[in-house]
Amino acid sequence: MGESTARWSLGPYAAAVAARAAQLETDRFVERLWEKDSSLWTGDPSVQATIAGALGWLEVGAEMETRVADLDQFADEIRGDGATAVVHMGMGGSSLAPLVLGHAFGPQDGWPVLHVLDTTDPATVLGLEEHLDLARSLFIEASKSGTTAEPLAFGAYFYDRLGSALVADAGRHMVTITDPGSPLVEQSEARGYRRVVLNFADIGGRYSALSYFGLLPARLVGIDVADLLHRANRMAEACREPTVAENPGVLLGAALGELALQGRDKLTLVTPPAIATLGVWLEQLVAESTGKEGEGVLPIAGEALGPPSVYGDDRVFVVLDIDGETDSDVEAQLVSLADAGHPVIRLSVAGRAELGAEFFRWEIATATIGGVLGINPFDQPNVQESKNITNRLLEAVRERGLLPTGEVTGTVGPLSFYGYGEATGGGEALEALLDSVTAGDYVALQAYLTEGDEVDATLAAIRHRLRDGLRVATTVGYGPRFLHSTGQFHKGGPDSGVFLQITVDDARDVAIPGQPYGFGDLKRAQALGDLEALLQGGRRALRVHLGPDTRSGLAALADLIDAHLRVADDA
Repeated sequence: MGESTARWSLGPYAAAVAARAAQLETDRFVERLWEKDSSLWTGDPSVQATIAGALGWLEVGAEMETRVADLDQFADEIRGDGATAVVHMGMGGSSLAPLVLGHAFGPQDGWPVLHVLDTTDPATVLGLEEHLDLARSLFIEASKSGTTAEPLAFGAYFYDRLGSALVADAGRHMVTITDPGSPLVEQSEARGYRRVVLNFADIGGRYSALSYFGLLPARLVGIDVADLLHRANRMAEACREPTVAENPGVLLGAALGELALQGRDKLTLVTPPAIATLGVWLEQLVAESTGKEGEGVLPIAGEALGPPSVYGDDRVFVVLDIDGETDSDVEAQLVSLADAGHPVIRLSVAGRAELGAEFFRWEIATATIGGVLGINPFDQPNVQESKNITNRLLEAVRERGLLPTGEVTGTVGPLSFYGYGEATGGGEALEALLDSVTAGDYVALQAYLTEGDEVDATLAAIRHRLRDGLRVATTVGYGPRFLHSTGQFHKGGPDSGVFLQITVDDARDVAIPGQPYGFGDLKRAQALGDLEALLQGGRRALRVHLGPDTRSGLAALADLIDAHLRVADDA
């Protein structure tokens, strides 16, 4: 397969992938993609019209190159004001590219530090506020539609806090990124925001990494976005190559789409620590784009590599090598996986600046997966379900002052269970959920918790115990972040998900200005709304409430899972 041959180990699937690439070439997929021919994904004229208005990402890199001078000028202006922090506030596609770039490049000497706020967890909001010098901070309220609940709440909160802290001209510390005509435009102008940046209406959120949503916050903290764009546009030129075997984006998508049709629908990402957050961005791009109509490719990010024996035959491994260096232990594991017949695809990333190119490669690949699977990769029809239920629950708060919590099906120590099946008493509901797992399923841990190293480590231990004990793929997502990414796949993708939602009492809530509820109430409503949507859709889902203490609750949950799996192993 051209230049990529040496980095692809497809084993028995090589012929099928080659045939798929040849078919796409016969169909003139590449040429039609760049012509923005929406019939590549559907024969429905009304859907074609919608898709035609969502393909601006194909050429946004070239357009943004013409705007680099303005970004540079604004960045110098903010630095000249003495700003020490830039806080990017958004959800999903409007926040994950800045998260990737901020982590990969780290703080730049002489520039503000980037913080990305994409959770309604009240402890996180408070912790961020306590860390900031409000008078020397710039807040970016980012929402394509201008109606997304979380960034609206973030904006209202920090605009209010700036005023309460007697910061002169609070609006001068606020910036908005949104689409033309969104409600945020009028609101931001009324509050006197420093700048309202209008993005491109023909780009969906998850394809917006190379637009203002990804590049403005990056430039404000000193990252060289001109270099990112140069590399992205070089990748774009490569992805115009009509010979699919020589096209880095279309070939990747053709392989992943064909492998999914062959049952290898768990895209297991192997990333070095320096670009680990790229996996979170890829989760959103691939899962939300492809998880619908009972189809899809599920990205597995952050799952440590294990021996071939812990994997089923539903995996494909994609490795991103940065600077051509891979840990020797990881290299040995990859060889053993390929020898065991698992497809392994190696992508070389020549340094962090190549993230611009990777953003574009994967956008092309994801669009191609949609073409192979015959689905529209530019909508998210099931995301609204959870939002609607969440809004109904918040109305209950407005009317009655409290949230309905559901019926407890069992308790064990500090743990309370809500939801799945008919089981009652003790941990029977959890046992029933785990007993329902079969080959080809995946277990999703949905953590409505405060992120931190200790929580990360405990969740990782639980997921790997589940993977090794059940031999199925596992995911971990923090709520509400995952609702704007894998949440679409959970409800619209194949019925192979088993969902364990994890909630905890918040030690303190934080009021949202203009609302009768706080961030904690909003987070709980989002959790309950998503659980209800999953159960209404016939998905296998259970909520476990940890009680007031995250550490002891997670320890109890880990012990309960381990005990169940040991019994299953002995059976």
